[in-house]
Amino acid sequence: MPFNLLVLACITYVILLFLVAFLVESRARRGRLGWLRSPLVYTLSLSIYCTAWTFYGAVGYAARSGLEYLTIYFGPTLVFIGWWWVLRKLVRIGRQHRVTSIADLISARFGKSNLLGVIVTLMAVVATTPYIALQLQSVVLSFGVFAEHAPDGSAPLGADPTAIWVAAGLALFTILFGTRNLDAKEQHHGIVTAIAVEAVVKLFALIAVGIFVVWGLAGGVSGMMQRIDASAITGWAMNPGRWTGLILLAGVAVICLPRMFHVLVVENYDEGHLARASWAFPAYLMLMSLFIVPIAVMGMERLPAGSNPDMFVLTLPLTEGQGALAMLAFLGGFSSATSMVIVEAIALATMVSNHIVLPVWLRLRPAGAISEDVRAVVLNARRVSIGVVLAMGYGYYHVSGGSAALASIGLIAFAGVAQFLPAMIGGIFWRGATRVGAIAGLIVGFAVWAYALFLPSFGPDAVFPAGLLADGPAGIGWLRPQALFGSDGMDPLIHALFWSLFLNGTAFFLGSVVTFPGPVERLQGAAFVNVFEGPLRPRGLGGGHVEPEALLVMAQHILGDEAAQTLFEEAARAQGKRQSILPDPTPAFVSDLEQRLSGSVGAATAHAMIANVTGQGTVTVDDLMTVARESAQLMEYSAQLENQREELARTATALREANDKLTQLSVQKDAFLSQISHELRTPMTSIRAFSEILAEGDLPPAMVARSGRIIQDESRRLTRLLDDLLDLSVLESGKVQLTLGLANLREMIDRSIQAAEQVKPETRFVILRDLAAESLFLRTDADRLTQVFINLISNARKYCDAPQPEIRIAVKMKAGRVRIDIADNGSGIPKDAQGLIFEKFGRLPGEMRAKGAGLGLAICREIVANLGGTIAYLPGQGGAAFRIVLPLRLEAKAA
Repeated sequence: MPFNLLVLACITYVILLFLVAFLVESRARRGRLGWLRSPLVYTLSLSIYCTAWTFYGAVGYAARSGLEYLTIYFGPTLVFIGWWWVLRKLVRIGRQHRVTSIADLISARFGKSNLLGVIVTLMAVVATTPYIALQLQSVVLSFGVFAEHAPDGSAPLGADPTAIWVAAGLALFTILFGTRNLDAKEQHHGIVTAIAVEAVVKLFALIAVGIFVVWGLAGGVSGMMQRIDASAITGWAMNPGRWTGLILLAGVAVICLPRMFHVLVVENYDEGHLARASWAFPAYLMLMSLFIVPIAVMGMERLPAGSNPDMFVLTLPLTEGQGALAMLAFLGGFSSATSMVIVEAIALATMVSNHIVLPVWLRLRPAGAISEDVRAVVLNARRVSIGVVLAMGYGYYHVSGGSAALASIGLIAFAGVAQFLPAMIGGIFWRGATRVGAIAGLIVGFAVWAYALFLPSFGPDAVFPAGLLADGPAGIGWLRPQALFGSDGMDPLIHALFWSLFLNGTAFFLGSVVTFPGPVERLQGAAFVNVFEGPLRPRGLGGGHVEPEALLVMAQHILGDEAAQTLFEEAARAQGKRQSILPDPTPAFVSDLEQRLSGSVGAATAHAMIANVTGQGTVTVDDLMTVARESAQLMEYSAQLENQREELARTATALREANDKLTQLSVQKDAFLSQISHELRTPMTSIRAFSEILAEGDLPPAMVARSGRIIQDESRRLTRLLDDLLDLSVLESGKVQLTLGLANLREMIDRSIQAAEQVKPETRFVILRDLAAESLFLRTDADRLTQVFINLISNARKYCDAPQPEIRIAVKMKAGRVRIDIADNGSGIPKDAQGLIFEKFGRLPGEMRAKGAGLGLAICREIVANLGGTIAYLPGQGGAAFRIVLPLRLEAKAA
């Protein structure tokens, strides 16, 4: 088969995956998820466990070690069937606490310790580097197999350039679809669906090769069984210790590998999907392993001695002249490698950005509000991290020179990530586990793994001198890397796994026993261990320590304007506030906000950001120290009482605010009546005075004309005032007659801008609009809605005090409603006046006061309410901003 055809097929396949991811992302942005959230997609996404190791390496494993390859399938199967309750608890914790990675889970459990997050992140990066190298090696070897069978016997590129191009391509694909936005749940629908497609491709490819081997080469099942009986595989003898160790290792890896944790916990949409995956994923693994032995036996029988058994899946179809089948097998192996690298890179980049980059960035910020766009910092950090992770994978491949057996590289990574197990399982089941114990266990276990397995994998004299491997450091035999404490004769992998997990668990236990958990650790421990009994979260931050506008500004920079404003508006509505989107910064709200932010930047970083804005070091010391001295059981019983207390506090606050507002309204009412009497008396006085002048007679024509114009102008002024009062009265009574019909929003805004140009005509205003977004039709009362627009735009022109004034009009349609934001770039409305601007007695204070009776916004509020919508002041936008939300289709009965 021509080598160029292979490259073309590979590029075409990548473009197909690109299109799948792009279309799914577009569908997700429109909120049309549907089948994308099905348990089938979730189960297929778990197939990233089946990497190039299981596609290529399992056959080589079987050829070298007989049925021992089954351990890599038995481990996950036992976990999904027998440990389903553990998986369910991990998923529940992940969803309830918005966990973004395994580092986030461990750091959040132990007092939201970012130090733990850094340790786990660095361990994960180092431990999975060999695994990424494995995937690159598998792709390079598969290209090499086709190159050997190419007509000219060579390929345009060598091994190293091929690995570089593959790593660069994977980095580009991952950056394009793994860092497009900062989702509050860290879910990537496009990539997950592409992974599900790849799961089908690699399963179909392996089964197709297996069917060809059994029925095309062996003549059927009976012929295949005869060949298996005659092969060397039947002479394999089970080593119970190694067999048990490998099953444990594979089972641990399925929940501790960063990529597996990501798809299992972070990408989980519905906890119920686990029920389907508990049998469907083991069934998938069974199908993947079904033809491993037949392919291995037939490869050893038909291929020349010395052939690489890892590549039997490719070389068998090629040598038998089955080019199309070989191409399918290549795409299956390519899918296995690329899907793993993509998700692993996303998981590691998330950990690096949340636990290393952002905390460093935060330390460089002064205390107070987060004013920069945090999303840009996070996304750029993740893009760079993805490139670094893949570069490290290539570096390991280049330095180590690859391995004769792909499986051996995978097992090294499995043993490395297994060091997360004691802290993870201990943290979700043992309240007494402490941060000190977790740190001690992780460091000890990781050091033993690196010393006994990882560093020796580079070979003699690469990192360790050959003498140290043989005799130990300084000739101390019991410290030999592969024979610690005199344990000679153990398999190197099982030796490293046993000692690293044993010492890890011991250090974790002793460190937890001799130390006492801090206040946040106690609360987090109770929340994690008792996750099925309802949420129990720290509520120490918040209260009167922070302005809600500072929290809104920070949330906008992390979640985005729309998501943050929606979150705050819903919280304000829950607190009974109808004309404001700023809720009271109660401990409960701040805790909920912190949890929401943790979905984007991690629990530890979100906690640090909230503390930064509130000006507190970590938490409110008095509250948390009191709670820390209580038992966890007492905290659970008191949680309901605490909620009731907060509800009473909110009610008292609402009553206090209502009383203050009534007092202010009373003052405003007196001012209003005084103003109205003035507004009525002034034109009436003018009309009367000039009427008397006209009544005297014998006046010059010019004076008669001038007096008539004054009488006419004052009459109009008086009529406008009376019309406003009558209009407001009718609107408030709900008896207004609306003229409903289809109206173009863009045309209404155009008319409003033209009508408002008479306000401060000498000042040039820049109007910023999105004409495409405005090109929609509403079924509403066009005249009434235009009246609202004119009032808001006129107010913006009247009060905007910016040197270069701008008016921004933004329109967005969502879920059958349209949202119109009208904002200027001035100094905005003072905070103490925001609560009264929609009242019919309310006027702006001081220098911002303008002529008029203060009825404009009150009329706007009533008009919008009659049109089935809402209008609210939007703080934190850099100027005065108002948001109108209306239905696209107003029914006549709603009028």
